[in-house]
This record gives sequence, C-alpha cells and structure tokens, in this order.
Amino acid sequence: MRIITSIPAITIAGLVLTVAAHAQNPAPSAPAPKRDLSGFWTPVRVGDGIGANGPMSMRADGKHEPPYTPAGKEAFLKHKPSNGTTEVGPGEENNPGHACDPLGFPRNDLFELRAEQFMQSPTQLVILYQYDRLWRNIWSDGRALPNDPDPRWYGYSVGKWADDYTFMVDTNGIDDRSWLDNSGRPHSDEIKVQEIFHRVSRDQMEISVKIDDPKFYAQPWVAIDKIQMKLLPPNTDMIEMLCVPSELAEYNKKHANLGITKSK
Repeated sequence: MRIITSIPAITIAGLVLTVAAHAQNPAPSAPAPKRDLSGFWTPVRVGDGIGANGPMSMRADGKHEPPYTPAGKEAFLKHKPSNGTTEVGPGEENNPGHACDPLGFPRNDLFELRAEQFMQSPTQLVILYQYDRLWRNIWSDGRALPNDPDPRWYGYSVGKWADDYTFMVDTNGIDDRSWLDNSGRPHSDEIKVQEIFHRVSRDQMEISVKIDDPKFYAQPWVAIDKIQMKLLPPNTDMIEMLCVPSELAEYNKKHANLGITKSK
C-alpha cells in the first residue's frame, strides 16, 4: 500500500479537521531545563494549530476581526480565500499558498502549525517545521534587526531570553506577497511580529504570536495566545508534508475546476 506523504496544501485543513484529536492538556511534569527549548514539539490539541479559518485567537468567524486601517481593509478585500468570512468557491480563490508559493511568516505559525523541532546553538535557534518542510534561523547572538532589510518570505528574526524559561523573538523584513493566515488577512512591508516561547515544564511549552503592522492595522493584535505544546519523544520522525504542483493540479481537475461556486 502506498502511503501518500506529499499532500496539496488545499486539502490539508479539511482532512485534518475531520480527525482532529481532542486531547486534554498534559499533566504537570518535571521542571524545565533553563534556557533550553530543544526537542520535538507539537500542539496538545491538533486543531489549535491548523488555523483553517484563521489562527486560534483571531478566528475568521464574523465575531473576531483585527482592527483594520482603511488600507488594510482594502488589501483584505482583494484576497479571495476558500475559508473565512469572505470565502469563495475553490475555482475562484487566489490563495498564493495553494499555488505552492511559500507560505511565508507568520503564516507558518498561524496555519498548519504541526510538529516542530527546535535546535539550539550558542548563536541561534533553528526551528524545523513539519508542514512544507521549512526552517527558520533565529539569531540569539545579540545582533539587532536590520533597519531597512531586503524582504524575505520568512523575514529576519532575532531572539533573546527574557528569563530562564521565556524566549522572545522579533521578526521584520517580511515579503508582503504572503498572507497572514488562511482566511486571507493581509500584511504590509511594515509588519513586525513578536513570538513568545515560554517553557512551562519539561514537557510543556506555550507559544504566543503578536502582529504589529501600523499600515494595515490600527493597533497590534494577538493572533495566538499561549497555544499549548507538548514535548515529543527524541526519536520522533516528522512526516513529509509538501505542496506539490502536480498533486494540486490533479486535485483541481477532480474537484476545484468543475465550475461549481459556493452559494452565499
């Protein structure tokens, strides 16, 4: 039997939500090691990291909307997602991730946050992500963020320890072609993102993500507020999950390009 591990991004959210586990938060465990996030981590509740209709703390459900500026609202309405309050039929959407463009940051935190491996050195934290098999380098050698960086899909990140168990990361220089989340929320080239990684115990960690983009949002807002992560065994083998153009084309042939539009 062939096990398919390369899955078009357009199919992931629906497939996983049908089988999402509803695990409870793990019981308290041994104290956390100081200034150490290394290991394999995954959300305690799978659905918290999927973000099919927006991130955990700002769902696109008509009740939770970030504080758009006029420019931000205009940019948002140009996006045609297949999820969220402005969703369209699959043949009409213009989600760049479904065309296999890089998801970009912070969308890789706000959509399909699955297993991650944290690897530390004296000068940086490297995060390896299961979804889309990507990685980020977060410098912890005391350097500052660049003042006028050339844009990158995943930006420039620097981090520092606020205390022995809390690592704070700031990111700028993010390419504005990417979306913030799966519901089509935009960001500008002025966006700055702050992540907080707080290791509660040996087996538990909390991740928070705050968006600060004065061009598109009237004030900073929290996209993820303390998503609960659990430590996986050290021999964890993360599966391959990729956006594959040929598989996406096959999916569209069977499902998306049938001329069927969702009724409003």
